[in-house]
Amino acid sequence: MDRVENQSTPSTAPKPGNGRMTLLLIAGIPVIVVLAASWMWYFVANGQLDLVSALGTANRGQLVQPPRQATEAGWQDADGNGFAPGSSPMWALVVPQRGASCGAACEKRLYEVRQIHMALGKELGRAQRVMITDAPLDTLALDVTQLSDQRPLPESFAAYVTGEQRGMSLWHASDSNFATMFPEYSQYPDSWYVMDPAGWVMMRYDQTVSYKDVISDLKFLMKNSNG
Repeated sequence: MDRVENQSTPSTAPKPGNGRMTLLLIAGIPVIVVLAASWMWYFVANGQLDLVSALGTANRGQLVQPPRQATEAGWQDADGNGFAPGSSPMWALVVPQRGASCGAACEKRLYEVRQIHMALGKELGRAQRVMITDAPLDTLALDVTQLSDQRPLPESFAAYVTGEQRGMSLWHASDSNFATMFPEYSQYPDSWYVMDPAGWVMMRYDQTVSYKDVISDLKFLMKNSNG
């Protein structure tokens, strides 16, 4: 009978150091992600990186470069409180308006921005509407003969906000701060802006951008952010 020789099988057991290396790599991933995000935001805030283009979107709005920080803009509400992102920060649709008179163009912008906000559907709660004016808030007046949606005409701007623009907040800015935050306004008075949850005004829209394209941009931004 032939003798069957024992043949040794190469060992496939992991080396002792492999497990520790794997654990170190797993533990290091969150740190790497945080550092990468911080690095990216630094360059976005300083206008050195087009984040929207880098993420691959054909954004229809005009990217504000560098972004402008609203907490440094001196905005105040009716009680004199300075603007600051809330405890549950949200994206904001920001409508600037010069002067106390909200005429037909002003009312149309507010109406269209409200409709865009409503069209966000399930993302509605992640956004708010904000109006910034260089006029004292208690002097604002609605100067139109009819509303864009043909509803009954309110007797005052305050009644208009309560009835037609529920949830929209009003903020006052000095003439110089208004000009600094919205330098495009003098040339494009139909402009309005998107502000991210950290208070950075970062995208501008006007009447040349279609309703559907704005919705597409906003949903993209929300999908690709933690805010």
